[in-house]
Amino acid sequence: MVEFGYSEDQQMIVENVSKFAEERILPHVMEWDEAEFFPVDLFHEMGELGLLGVLVPEEYEGSGYGYVDYVAVLEEIGRVCGSIGLGVAAHNSLCTGHILQHANEAQKRKYLPGLATGRHIGAWGLTEPGSGSDAGGMLSTAKKVDGGWLLNGTKNFITHAISGDIAVVLVNTEPELKTRGISAFILDKDMKGWSGGKKEKKVGMRSSETAQLVMEDCFVPDENLIGEVNEGFRQAMVVLDGGRISIAALSLGIARGALECAQHYAAERRQFGKSIDEFQAIKFKLADMAMELEAARLLTLKAAYNKQRGVGQTIESAMAKLYASEVAVRNAEESVQIHGGYGYLKEYPAEKFWRDSKLLTIGEGTSEVQRMVVARELKKGLNR
Repeated sequence: MVEFGYSEDQQMIVENVSKFAEERILPHVMEWDEAEFFPVDLFHEMGELGLLGVLVPEEYEGSGYGYVDYVAVLEEIGRVCGSIGLGVAAHNSLCTGHILQHANEAQKRKYLPGLATGRHIGAWGLTEPGSGSDAGGMLSTAKKVDGGWLLNGTKNFITHAISGDIAVVLVNTEPELKTRGISAFILDKDMKGWSGGKKEKKVGMRSSETAQLVMEDCFVPDENLIGEVNEGFRQAMVVLDGGRISIAALSLGIARGALECAQHYAAERRQFGKSIDEFQAIKFKLADMAMELEAARLLTLKAAYNKQRGVGQTIESAMAKLYASEVAVRNAEESVQIHGGYGYLKEYPAEKFWRDSKLLTIGEGTSEVQRMVVARELKKGLNR
């Protein structure tokens, strides 16, 4: 259990979330993974506990916590199951986060209470089949009509696209302007023309629902436009700064889960008359895994602390997401290696951490994009 860097109240959050994850998630991890089952009821339960409105102020029925608390929550869930952690992250930082940070007061009062309490599950749509890192290549459109907008297009790789009740989507309102012509809209399931499309079959994160979100002449009233027309891309970049902290925190959980199961296995597995954690080769692997995890945690907490204080954290978020996600992959791979042949079997948790980890270097901005962000921000610093 993590203690470093957390106050007494934050440590209580850690203990409560850890207990919940051990009791309500761990017994079902492999069952859900094998069936590619998204446990909607579990998410409603987590909402009742305040885990789906971690950052939402109490006036909107949220928990009113800060980003450092949020990191603690995601790490504890990710340590047990990356898939569930991914859903919690997408709900909190993307859909709910976009509304919290950019919506007007009427929109917040209408949508945040349901999202924060888990009565409603949230989705967020930026990526499309033909546009990922290049948001300017999106094809989805919003055409102005009397009283609102008609949305058409398909979003891809969307968490909760089928089961979600509320979605924030980014679409073109002036396609010729590329990213400067993108706007953000709130959809809800009462609106005709929005549906979940093809559900993806994934290598890892299999109990996190990933699917297409399809809009076919979906009428959205004017009051569901977030902010001003053509403001959506700027809003999305702010949202993604927080989303990168989410993925960094989830990466900490997976990296730590991989380390812990490797430690337990190495202490129990005997070869040549002694446990394998007495061999230098294994000791060094475990030492490196622990050291990199702590370094990733410090980067992530710094980004979270800056976000919590309202200080610019673009470079810190990118660094944390980049480093922590790659540490998760390395730790998961080393965990499999330490387990030897057993690491390749589904009876042991190492292989699932391995499968789940790779998405972290891809989703919410690939490692390559994070390096571009870091380099860009460094150059800005030189020009000041």
